[in-house]
Amino acid sequence: MFTEHRLLQGAVILTAAGLASRLMGFFFRIFLSHAFGEESVGLYQLIFPVYTLCLSVSTAGLQTAVSRMTAEKVSRGQKEAAGNVLRIALCLTLLLSLSEVLLIQKNAVFIAETFLGDPRCAELLIIISYALPCAAIHSCICGYSFGMQRTELPAASQLIEQTIRILFVVLLFLFIKDTGHVPSIKLAAAGIAAGEFASAVFSSKMLSASRPFGQMPSLAAISANTRELLTLSVPLTANRAAVTLLQSVEAASIPACLKLYGLDGGAALSTYGVLTGMALPCILFPSAITNSVGTVLLPAVSAVQAAGDRPAMVRLLRKAAGSCLLLGLSCCLFFLIFGNLIGTVLFHSSTAGKFILTLAWICPFLYTNTALMSAINGLGKTLFTFLINITGLLVRIGGVFLAIPRFGIQGYLWGLLASQFVVTGLAVTVLLTASRPPEHCIPTT
Repeated sequence: MFTEHRLLQGAVILTAAGLASRLMGFFFRIFLSHAFGEESVGLYQLIFPVYTLCLSVSTAGLQTAVSRMTAEKVSRGQKEAAGNVLRIALCLTLLLSLSEVLLIQKNAVFIAETFLGDPRCAELLIIISYALPCAAIHSCICGYSFGMQRTELPAASQLIEQTIRILFVVLLFLFIKDTGHVPSIKLAAAGIAAGEFASAVFSSKMLSASRPFGQMPSLAAISANTRELLTLSVPLTANRAAVTLLQSVEAASIPACLKLYGLDGGAALSTYGVLTGMALPCILFPSAITNSVGTVLLPAVSAVQAAGDRPAMVRLLRKAAGSCLLLGLSCCLFFLIFGNLIGTVLFHSSTAGKFILTLAWICPFLYTNTALMSAINGLGKTLFTFLINITGLLVRIGGVFLAIPRFGIQGYLWGLLASQFVVTGLAVTVLLTASRPPEHCIPTT
């Protein structure tokens, strides 16, 4: 069973890998902005809503379900059953991801023109689609490792993915530039596919060394595990897919609403690129810590809940949420003091500095929400996660369509802050209710 020591150990390992990966990614984004320009970075960022939506359908729910089921089965001494769950999940996620590859490649032009509003995205979508099967394999193996309380493999695979991605793009960029040609932003999309391929190969080799699969289970066992896996993963997948779809609508609508504010197409795309490719990565950089806490907190809460240890669950929630809140407050102060300097010195963009100053206020809520939402998923209350996320997104989308045409990008930033505040309030309410002991257990005086 999970202990607070194991939780801390796992969080430290993931945090170290996450911070190293974020640091590499941070400087990589600086390289992209200098090498390709703000407009090209904005074009590159436009394809991520589609890519993230595909990942949500093929991997998000299954990874969480595998993590939760593995933690429960291992806590009951059913290690071989946990390996069978992983085997089933790998088959399902590969089937889904390969279907997505075919769907994207046949409809890339339509998606780019109709949904993203820029036909130049079609080639980028085709390139990035090759990353989906690799990401599916990597995701399921990581979910299994989290459930087994082994964070070393996910941490190492994360570093390998980021390293290969950056080296692939930078080296090819330098090579193409030396030949006298102009490098394209398509290199960045190809880098994602290269990084995910390397990560999938590494994860598979490490998994095979641990021999998680026993003998082929009976049809009855396969059927039972498949039903349990789908019962957990389908609501999570629907939750994540619906949330990601709304996020995609939000992201694709920002440049269009900036045009309503009065910006031309190039300026709107550049503003979008500065926000999503420069300012937001700065704000999200410290979230490597909170993401690590949230990742190990989910199976920890599941294991403690299965053991019926309510006091231990309350202690875990208090320590995790309190730590994330303290980090958020510290980062808020840091970005308020140094936001302008970061924008002008690192990105050579005063606009990025202004965005960082406004976004600094979301840090306490954003970082705490990671732990809160993971705990709610760990308790199995995925419907509440869905409702909370949808509510927060609707507030943000309201900011896009109502505030951006009147106030520009500043209106969206205000909506983003309001949505995080709403999500925090709703998540705290759900957890307080869930952690309250049953009425018949409360002593009377």
